[in-house]
Amino acid sequence: MPAFVLLTVLTAIRILSRNRLRAGLTMLGIVIGVGAVIAMVSIGEGAKAAVAKRVASMGTNVIMVLPGSMTTSGVRGGQGGAVTLTISDGMELKKRIPMLSEVGWGKRDTMQIINGNKNWSGLVNGISPSYLTIRDWSFSSGGAFTQQDVDTADRVALVGQTVVENLFDVGEEPVGAIIRIKNVPFRVIGVLSPKGQSSQGSDQDDIIFIPFSTAERKVFGTQFLGSVGALFASTERLEDLTPAAAQIRDVIRARHRLQPDQEDDFTIRTQVDIGKVQESTSETLTVMLFAIASVSLLVGGIGIMNILLVSVTERTREIGVRMAVGAKRRHIVMQFLIEAVTLSVVGGCLGILVGILGARVTTAIAGWPTIISAETVMAAFVFSIAVGLFFGLYPANKASRLNPIDALRYE
Repeated sequence: MPAFVLLTVLTAIRILSRNRLRAGLTMLGIVIGVGAVIAMVSIGEGAKAAVAKRVASMGTNVIMVLPGSMTTSGVRGGQGGAVTLTISDGMELKKRIPMLSEVGWGKRDTMQIINGNKNWSGLVNGISPSYLTIRDWSFSSGGAFTQQDVDTADRVALVGQTVVENLFDVGEEPVGAIIRIKNVPFRVIGVLSPKGQSSQGSDQDDIIFIPFSTAERKVFGTQFLGSVGALFASTERLEDLTPAAAQIRDVIRARHRLQPDQEDDFTIRTQVDIGKVQESTSETLTVMLFAIASVSLLVGGIGIMNILLVSVTERTREIGVRMAVGAKRRHIVMQFLIEAVTLSVVGGCLGILVGILGARVTTAIAGWPTIISAETVMAAFVFSIAVGLFFGLYPANKASRLNPIDALRYE
């Protein structure tokens, strides 16, 4: 049997090589299909990895508590439309929930920042020192402010890389410089390490941090002292996020004296929740891209079937001769199936090269991240062989059912 299979393969290759142009055009659909599957899935996997990286840039095991909405005279405001969170809430969380390793808070606003004759509109955040630990911020130069700076409302600032690029000349040292925020002078004591884009697509490096008390008293101003734009907390272990979030909800509801039938006046989001949403979106994109690319493979399979049907017609007399000298139906079926698989295998190999090249070119030209996995390559290749077998079955079966006498008489 192995010798027969080898002989059949050699025969298939010889038959296909009779008309190389037709065989090449037939394989083109498979080449494009396999290449498209590999390239598209690689782009989808790259997007998923990029999203995971952005979510990780939020910090380690982060929980965010955002102000909720309130209803006034029957009109319900949007999220953040009410002052519902305070520093006291954050301090109570730290005291009441042991599994929280850090608790911090912050408030932000977009403001004009000036350095000499340069200015930039950036996001200014008034924060507690623990916020930097929760968000896992590091420094390329200088360092963070302390709790003492918060207690004394010192006018010190930490700046992100985007702010540095727009406010300082190349080679100029930002640490020690005096910048003005809302006409209030601040001394730069640290430059933050770059983090890139957030999971929402915003530039995390276009940012300035100042002590919360300084922001509240000298920059932002507020009608309610101690109110915050958001609370932040972190846990030592990832598995503690969900139970910690549940405890945070209970503590804040109790502090805000909410009745069981009342909705929360705050919103809790964990890093895991955000990651799941982003990952689900990326997986949907990957599946969609795979489905679109697979259409090309099906078109390639139809091309193989059409060419084999033509081949059956052209080789009717040959088939009749083989049957007359003792070839059985299974031999004819195997002959045509091997021809179909040969087209799929060669096309699949070329398609793998096209797909890898396409992914690399996409990364080089568009800058999109791509991840080419061995599993994706193997799946596309196996799928191409399956397509060849499926679409080769009908022509093979048709050839095997020819009447030997009628086939011998065919001109």
